[in-house]
Amino acid sequence: MSDFNDESAMTTHAGPHGYISSKDAYVKRLRRIEGQARGLQGMVADELYCVDILTQISAMTSALQSVALGLLEDHMSHCVVAAVAAGGEEGDAKIKEASIAIARLVRS
Repeated sequence: MSDFNDESAMTTHAGPHGYISSKDAYVKRLRRIEGQARGLQGMVADELYCVDILTQISAMTSALQSVALGLLEDHMSHCVVAAVAAGGEEGDAKIKEASIAIARLVRS
């Protein structure tokens, strides 16, 4: 495989996205995470104990990772599978795109 940092290889998907059937659940989870971020801002503004803030950051990070893994699974089982079934350059591009996304998640 070539360089994972080559984001020029990123493609788009014009049809319905793999997460569409879970869209409402993702939006709900992201709104909860948004609330966690506001809570963290309040904790810092109120000068709460560092370890308590770090604990909440860890919880928020785990929540974001859970959303990311769910979206990745949806992407792999829908968009990537469809592109690979179509074959050719489209399949190769989707696999490379997925590899770049996975590498990005692993680094974060």
